[in-house]
Amino acid sequence: MAPPLRAVCAWCGSAPVNGTLNRLTFLRGSSRWAARDGSSKRKWLGVVGLEIHAQLCSNSKLFSGSRVQFSAPPNSLVSFLDASLPGTLPVLSKHCVEAAVMTGLALNCTINKKSKFDRKHYFYADLPIGYQITQQRCPIAISGSLAYSLCVGKNRNHMIPKLVRIKQIQLEQDSGKSLHDDARTQTLIDLNRAGVGLMEIVMEPDMCCGDEAAAAVRELQLILQTLGTSHGNMAEGQLRVDANISVHQPGEPYGVRAEVKNINSARFLARAIDYEILRQIGVLENGGEILNETRAFDYKTGQTISMRDKEGKQDYRFMPEPNLPPLVIYDNETIPSNMNPQQLVNIDHIRELLPELPNDKRKRLVEKYGILAEHSFTLVNEDGLVKFFETVIEQTQVNPTKVIGWIINDFLALLKQNNLRVNQSSVSPSALSELLNLLEAGFISSSAAKQVFAELWKGQGKTAIQIVEEKELGLIQDHKKLEKICQSVIEGHPAEVSEIQQGNWRVLNKLIGQVQRVTRGRAAPTLVKAILEKKLS
Repeated sequence: MAPPLRAVCAWCGSAPVNGTLNRLTFLRGSSRWAARDGSSKRKWLGVVGLEIHAQLCSNSKLFSGSRVQFSAPPNSLVSFLDASLPGTLPVLSKHCVEAAVMTGLALNCTINKKSKFDRKHYFYADLPIGYQITQQRCPIAISGSLAYSLCVGKNRNHMIPKLVRIKQIQLEQDSGKSLHDDARTQTLIDLNRAGVGLMEIVMEPDMCCGDEAAAAVRELQLILQTLGTSHGNMAEGQLRVDANISVHQPGEPYGVRAEVKNINSARFLARAIDYEILRQIGVLENGGEILNETRAFDYKTGQTISMRDKEGKQDYRFMPEPNLPPLVIYDNETIPSNMNPQQLVNIDHIRELLPELPNDKRKRLVEKYGILAEHSFTLVNEDGLVKFFETVIEQTQVNPTKVIGWIINDFLALLKQNNLRVNQSSVSPSALSELLNLLEAGFISSSAAKQVFAELWKGQGKTAIQIVEEKELGLIQDHKKLEKICQSVIEGHPAEVSEIQQGNWRVLNKLIGQVQRVTRGRAAPTLVKAILEKKLS
């Protein structure tokens, strides 16, 4: 078998995972992988589909009243149903159904007014009942789509619109958690997670590389967080991704796929997919065969590892869930007159509650404020930053394109540097608005504004105008005083004056710099230049 390979994606611009440059590359604009050194004329297409498990944002589990809480003491949130004691029956959470419907609407899905639950049988220690309740055959939502954008280019500032089809969204319950104690060679079971509500979002194989898949997952994560249907915290296991990956040559059927399970980071997802594509190409280029298997991603080595063979396909023995009737939901036209609307799930009512979705918000920001598309992505992708930006805009007459520069280059940079969220910032929108108003009015220079912003960030409770007055950062307004300073600089630099008089006006910048040094940056550069030009002409 060929040694592990890593591509440089010329379309996405992704850097090598293992820091090496090898012979395979992703061909720009063609969705194809090929030999970089021309050693093979064969070209390959990567095919990627995703199955995403999103934990529903709910205080209770899908079929029981047990609380949902991350990192609670082991087995402290387990009901009789969760423990699979005889005689217990599932009761479906209305809130979880509404969350699934809202997610389906946001992803342009068709909502099935009648869906059904199935039992999926398999046997693990953390699944005490021996089956999972899911919606494999008749899910709650089908046939949707997710629009996302791929950042490409040297500075990742060019956005390419993409679309991935959503096959279905199904409600299902999570299993418990197995904790492997290698030191004692034993496995401990925590059933706190057993029965927690999940949405399984199945994406069609419309992606071709790791960066596309990662971008789609990030956009989905942002949509779920905007809706409030899932926190989508991958670090806490609230969003887990299984990637189905295969390769084939143009014009040929799809190849045998391998599944990489339980990836909990968008960055690791991109690495796992690109590695697996190259592994499969390497195997095929050397005459081998791809196994239909389940693999895991080792983030330390950047490689996927075989877990179990899927050639002998497991029979899950799907059967209708006998303890749950079909799930029936309604719209305004089909609600029975003799039923309480509060006890029903109404598709039209949920549609009215949909918030402004990320893609719509980006379009509005670009159209309303004239900012760049890549800046709209930065604003929307950072929680709370759009509200901060628009609050600043409301309180100042400064051009939005100038405001966005301050927010991205100064405000957001300091947030990232200090690992803070927007709501943890010591600089409020009103404080930044006051500073920008002083700058726009010509009361302070741009360099002084930077100093004031640095003082505001210290969070000492002072306003921008107080900082300007205390540190004497305001621009000199006395024209006669400024003329005297300029005359003094001219008299103190005869060599530069001589060069200017000989026609070398570029030296004038040096004199402007000297005036700024004397005034400690408190002189308006345009005014200083005009005075110097008048005196030297």
